[in-house]
Amino acid sequence: MRRGMKKPELLIPASSLEVLKTAVAFGADAVYIGGEAFGLRAKAKNFSPEDMREGIAFAHEHGVRVHVTANILAHDRDLDGIRAYFQELKEMKPDALIIADPGVFMLAKEICPEIERHISTQANNTNYLTWQFWHAQGAKRVVSARELSLEELREIRAQIPEDMEIETFVHGAMCISYSGRCLLSNYFTGRDANQGACTHPCRWKYAVMEESRPGEYLPVYENERGTFIFNSKDLCMIEHIPELLEAGIDSFKIEGRMKTALYVAAVARTYRKAIDDCLESEELYRSHMDWYREQIAACTYREFTTGFFYGRPDESAQIYDNNTYRKGYTYLGIVGSVTPEGLIRTEQRNKFSVGEKIEIMKPDGSNPEAAVEAIWDEEGSPMESAPHPQQKLAVKLSERADVYDILRRKEESPA
Repeated sequence: MRRGMKKPELLIPASSLEVLKTAVAFGADAVYIGGEAFGLRAKAKNFSPEDMREGIAFAHEHGVRVHVTANILAHDRDLDGIRAYFQELKEMKPDALIIADPGVFMLAKEICPEIERHISTQANNTNYLTWQFWHAQGAKRVVSARELSLEELREIRAQIPEDMEIETFVHGAMCISYSGRCLLSNYFTGRDANQGACTHPCRWKYAVMEESRPGEYLPVYENERGTFIFNSKDLCMIEHIPELLEAGIDSFKIEGRMKTALYVAAVARTYRKAIDDCLESEELYRSHMDWYREQIAACTYREFTTGFFYGRPDESAQIYDNNTYRKGYTYLGIVGSVTPEGLIRTEQRNKFSVGEKIEIMKPDGSNPEAAVEAIWDEEGSPMESAPHPQQKLAVKLSERADVYDILRRKEESPA
């Protein structure tokens, strides 16, 4: 490890128990998850109490921390439910709660003081006095606002107690209100982003209207598809790990609590290797840059930006012409178990067929190609293809696959 350089936590999102186990297998130091209420991803699968217990136990068995989101901006009607929820969490023993609302923070401090309290980016944390304030209240960590630069983060690190931690998003989707406090969804649809029900109106197509010509919509064309004036590129800092380390950030956070196991595995594996390489030597890190770029580009993403890390971004950080995601691979399934005969058992996510060539994505960074030699359904009947999502299958591959390996198919790039 480079002298004097602290190893940061790699914090990975998980939308379900399956994705949590994938994140652990592919290199997470910690995962963050949501329960069935009081987090800001109401449309994510989220965790039932039973899955949360199993997930926390699994992560702890592998030396991985679990942070639970409780970061809604609460109304009075929420408080009794939050009290009951924190009583449940007290028994489950996650490592931290991610909180935005001061009232919710007080409840956590009262009911389960032994669980660390982290302050969500939703609380608009933009200066070192905010960190000092939350430290005085008993918070262990503050998640920085996405609109902070590396220079500002270095200044915060210099001005806060050594035991107070900085968590920062380094990869994933950006919100038009980068700290998360957006009112567009509530205004247009009645679904409150600050209560976990965002409809993502920043991805919609808009026109403008001139004051003296009401009802006449003036399109702002960038191409034939229109313009998406609120639409940000996705954040990606894989090429800037040394600068993140030198800024004194304690936790590198990946956005994506609604992403698939394939996405989580690819991003976790790539950032894990990049961080470890950089801590060994910057030369080693630079020598593997093409591999990092290739692996990140294989994820589903929307084009990349470095956000505000190097100051105010120019117009190139926005996407004006579409709101679509690029797709490098299709997620076929995750290896749930392997029989003594070497057959894998999986729950299918997208169609694949006998005779196809697919990839086995492994935590060690390798992606061996394998032929699909045979498929059987749950009753043991042979199948030529697996067209139905979430169908349980036994599959014979030409190469070895292990539990938690990801099965994926490379898609041809459009001409």
